[in-house]
Amino acid sequence: MRLIKFAGLLSLLCMSSVWAIEPFTVKDIRVEGIQRTEAGTVFSYLPVKVGETMSEQQATAAIHALYGTGFFKDVRLRVERGVLVVVVRERPSIASIQINGTKEFSKDQIKDSLKNAGLAEARIFNKSVLDKAVQELKLQYVARGKYGVSVTTTVTDLERNRIDVVFNVVEGEVSKIKQINLVGNQAYKESELLDLMKLSTPDWMSWFSKSDQYSKQKLSADMEALRSFYMDSGYLEFNINSTQVSITPDKKDIYITINFSEGARYTVSKVDISGNTMIPREELEKFIQVKTGDTFSRKALTETSKKVGERLGGEGYAFANVNAVPAIDKEKHEVAFNFIVDPGQRVYVRRINIAGNDKTRDEVIRREFRQVEGAWFDEAKIKKSKQRTDKLDFFSEVNVETPAVQGGADQVDVNVAVKEKSTGSITAGAGFSQGSGVTLTAGVTQANLLGSGNYLSTQLNTSKINQVYALSFSNPYFTDDGVSRGFDIYKRNVDSSTTSVSPYSSHTLGGGMRFGVPIHEDENISYGLAVERTQLGLFATSPARLAQYVNKFGASNTNLSGTVGWNRDSRDSAIYTTEGTVQRAFLEMGLPVFDMRYYKLNYQHQRYYPMNRDFTLLLNGEAGVAGGYADKPLPFFKNFYAGGIGSVRGYDSNSLGPRDSTGMVLGGTRRVVGNVELLMPIPGMKKEKSVRLSGFLDAGAVYGPGDPVPSTTGLRFSTGAAFTWISPMGPIKFSYAKPLNRQVQDKVQALQFSLGSMF
Repeated sequence: MRLIKFAGLLSLLCMSSVWAIEPFTVKDIRVEGIQRTEAGTVFSYLPVKVGETMSEQQATAAIHALYGTGFFKDVRLRVERGVLVVVVRERPSIASIQINGTKEFSKDQIKDSLKNAGLAEARIFNKSVLDKAVQELKLQYVARGKYGVSVTTTVTDLERNRIDVVFNVVEGEVSKIKQINLVGNQAYKESELLDLMKLSTPDWMSWFSKSDQYSKQKLSADMEALRSFYMDSGYLEFNINSTQVSITPDKKDIYITINFSEGARYTVSKVDISGNTMIPREELEKFIQVKTGDTFSRKALTETSKKVGERLGGEGYAFANVNAVPAIDKEKHEVAFNFIVDPGQRVYVRRINIAGNDKTRDEVIRREFRQVEGAWFDEAKIKKSKQRTDKLDFFSEVNVETPAVQGGADQVDVNVAVKEKSTGSITAGAGFSQGSGVTLTAGVTQANLLGSGNYLSTQLNTSKINQVYALSFSNPYFTDDGVSRGFDIYKRNVDSSTTSVSPYSSHTLGGGMRFGVPIHEDENISYGLAVERTQLGLFATSPARLAQYVNKFGASNTNLSGTVGWNRDSRDSAIYTTEGTVQRAFLEMGLPVFDMRYYKLNYQHQRYYPMNRDFTLLLNGEAGVAGGYADKPLPFFKNFYAGGIGSVRGYDSNSLGPRDSTGMVLGGTRRVVGNVELLMPIPGMKKEKSVRLSGFLDAGAVYGPGDPVPSTTGLRFSTGAAFTWISPMGPIKFSYAKPLNRQVQDKVQALQFSLGSMF
């Protein structure tokens, strides 16, 4: 290293000259050779000023300083009758950068990358910076799997000490994983282990998942997935011995070999818990996931330590340690565990500090917190507080830390750091479905009005069947206890002449008020009142039953509807659900103030069962009953309908139930729907949470007054497969179903879909 530094210094001294000079007084300083650089810039790097004494050491320092600016490729000093003359030769500036042959990246993307590497138009050219930029560009292509990329550069001198830099890129083809070899597996088939890995050889979905493109990070994740699988299956001594990644000379094929040793499968011989538990031992034993005689599982071990620690955290022991100490018997292939509990000191929360909420008021976040200042630390409450703050959907990030208070061993602070995101939007959308045709939508929404947490929205929907114009406002904390209050004003126009439903039209103008009352963290009830004015219209093809209703009760109706609802939602995710339950009950009733007297009750129960890490079983049941009271019938436009996506797939939308003599669907007063659905990822896309396949069995019926329930002629069944994609443009749903007991009058539709997009 010293020789290299010496050689560099010798080269520098050979390139630049400074005469051995006797110290002299500088009468003046003159700069020669500059074109773009200001003389003042050169003066600022000189260690002497006019009137000061110049020495040989200062001259050497001046040359080094001027070279260090990167502006010059040659620097010389000379003395003329007491005048210090600085002669420089500037490095050229970059007049233009041209990029040829790129398809994987846009030219603007590449120029931005080159700029980050220090190479950009109008900057001083430096050969070392150019070399660095070439390497950075190659790395970007390698990250996309193009290991055979070639990048050459051409530097052309121009007038006025400028240059033109040309990048010629030959991208080559994407290198694909040709083969993945697993060496050492005996207990499991290689195909089963390969399914655990993100990396794979090319298949029919590789174009989307990019799983056949090698990445060091993906390989590390895959090795950890293998280790976790074996460790969770009892192989305590599992070890990855080596990995080899090789690429063919033509840079097209990649071969990966992973060598590992499984070891023996261990069972748990004994489980004990000791230490200062602070909580009755019997209660802590309930959290132990590892039982005597079980196959060893690292996941169960970790989960036990976590749950015991969380239970202690709920009592204020924020820094509890729970360590599982193993005792391994290699001859018997058994392992015993002793969970040693050290609760530490009990602590309480001094302050809750909130940062990052420039727009959102502190109280909007604080009212979601279940942990309070001055109370004992409770890990479960802090976790719930973070979850509730997340669900506000006002922030892109919510981070919670609990640092110890300096100088206070029994105190912690809760530091909440949020990153706000835009909560207001002006949206326009278009969509198409077989039931509603082309639909245009628009709206203005502000989910966090003036930082108060209140919600304001307008809605426009131009479906040819169901047009909606609405304005809504909600205050989620009308009271400090979390009671919400909302207002709605709406106009709905319905035209069923192009559907399977009996043709009629309605124009409804209404408004109402609603309240929501939380009764549990995941449970609430709601109630409200709304006044509606409905104008009905009939067509020449409208059934006699509809005409009789209009003749008896008039085409214009006023209704005061009261609603009561109950909702419980314990799903782990509203988008990609794997477990949990949803229950909803909703009652709508026409109160005896105006014209209509009716009731309409709906109940839905959904349950998600995780079969394994890939498959989820969904059971869904719905039931509804409606009717009139006080000698008034149920208005026909309040009837139940079924059929199509959302109820019984394979049958035309809203086509099930009673019909008139002409075959028109009338709707009914009772409705039952049941669905059994097995949800699964798409093969080759197991890590993609936006897409899902399913196989299903649907059943459902709508019954009119006097129809027996269930009725063999009314209940319909279908089976098929469905595809769901939460795309960047909106949700897309496809289903292909085959009716199992189609009747002559039924209208079927095997392929059904619904899609929407935002633009």
